[in-house]
Parts: sequence; structure tokens; C-alpha cells
Amino acid sequence: MATTRKATAHWKGPLLTGYGSVDLESSGVGSFDVSWPSRAEQANGKTSPEELIAAAHSTCFSMALSHGLAGAGTPPQTVDTSAEVTFQPGEGITGIVLSVKAQVPGISAEDFQTAAENAKANCPVSKALAGTTITLNAELLD
Repeated sequence: MATTRKATAHWKGPLLTGYGSVDLESSGVGSFDVSWPSRAEQANGKTSPEELIAAAHSTCFSMALSHGLAGAGTPPQTVDTSAEVTFQPGEGITGIVLSVKAQVPGISAEDFQTAAENAKANCPVSKALAGTTITLNAELLD
């Protein structure tokens, strides 16, 4: 069964001096302020499209890795993933770095790395961002 999620953005004024907000409507968990300076300079308590992409990507990757590990008979105890999305004004998104640390009993470092690479390649958000260079740093914790 397919699901659809909805977010709505509202913007006032021109790009450089305007401001807006994004509402996470499906979940209802909040409304978040956005502005050009929060995107191209310092966040200053506001979010950006890139931060929202980072949230989506780190979550999707963690879910995909957990699923793949469990399917291989080595379910993880923990998976902690961060995503750093780089935005260059005038160019756009220039890269994403996924960094994961996981506790996975009974798996070799090589098998963990293979599972992490597979999750990077196949999580739905990675596929949606296929036009962007995605780098992976994967660390298996004891």
C-alpha cells in the first residue's frame, strides 16, 4: 500500500530578504521557519531545504541498513546515522556525506561495510537523490 506525505511551504517577499515557513502537515509535528540567510549562511534557529533533506536521508538510510542487516540474520542493536548536505549558492546541492556507526553482533567488518554500501545505494531517499554525489563513512562499533 502506497503512502503519501505532505509538507507545505509559505514564502513572503524576495529570495534574499524574504522569509517563510514549512509545515509538516502529515505528521502535524511542527512548523519551521526558513530564510535565505539560514540556507546560505548560518542557521540562526531556522531550517533549510538541505537540513530537511539531511533528516530524511539519515532516517531512510538507517531504516534500510537495519532492514538489510536483519534480513541477513545479523540485526543491529543500534544504528546512528548523520547526513551532511552541502549547499553552494549558485550551484545547488554539491554533495552528501552519510556517516553511520552501528552495533551489530556477529557481523564482520567487511560484511557490515557491504551492508552499509547496499543501504546507501538502495534506500529510497538515496535513489531520489541519485544526481548528487553521496559519500559513505561506516563504522562498526564493538
